[in-house]
Amino acid sequence: MVSGDDNRTNAPGTQAVDRAARLLVRVVEAGQPQPFTALLTESGLPKSTTSRLLSALERHGLLQRDRDGAFRPGPVLARYASRSGSADLAATAQPYLERIGGKTGETVNLAVLSGGAVEQIAQVDSSYLLGATNWVGLRVPLHCSALGKIFLAHGAAELPRGPLERRTPRTVTDRRELDREMAGIRRLGYGVAREELEPGLIAVAAAVRGRDGSVIAALSVSGPSVRLTPDRVTEIGELLAGEAGALSEVLGAPR
Repeated sequence: MVSGDDNRTNAPGTQAVDRAARLLVRVVEAGQPQPFTALLTESGLPKSTTSRLLSALERHGLLQRDRDGAFRPGPVLARYASRSGSADLAATAQPYLERIGGKTGETVNLAVLSGGAVEQIAQVDSSYLLGATNWVGLRVPLHCSALGKIFLAHGAAELPRGPLERRTPRTVTDRRELDREMAGIRRLGYGVAREELEPGLIAVAAAVRGRDGSVIAALSVSGPSVRLTPDRVTEIGELLAGEAGALSEVLGAPR
């Protein structure tokens, strides 16, 4: 006798879900795009059934096809992986943000690339009233933020085409001048935006690297120009470079 649970397991709708799930798992775990023929052979299903299930997964964004028609994980899974990865990164980085905040008293942020801009995903607030702004969730341009300059300097991002936005009178919009600045960032180990994003705002940032050595995030300290004097900017830059390097090692980056 078949139990009620077994009846539900063998129901046509559940069977279709099981088959689609197996195809999805196969594509996700393969590590490379899977041609339709490979999925058809492995599934053992009729061609029409396999095609219908893959189309449904693609329609809902769980799978997508590359230029050759092979299947790979879709945008829904990519968005989930990105959000979950950011959450893990923020949790790992939190002690470093707190230590930097304790030493500087200024606002400390962790940021990642998001849609051609920089999005801040974690923050330790300034201990001062002046300069205490919540940046989490905000996106800032690449060329006029210290965080963005880090991604540009290390090849993790590229400047958009066309004229660059001039946010303040001090915003650098000349691409050759920015190229020279990027070389300086690579040499020093940190970048600075001096009243380029907002008047009176100074920010310093350093790169956080992942397992393959590429820049996956950036740490920054920001505050008003009355407190972040040139000497203090140098001191904070060196502090950030050291803390970002230590965080990178924890994340598995090569020394």
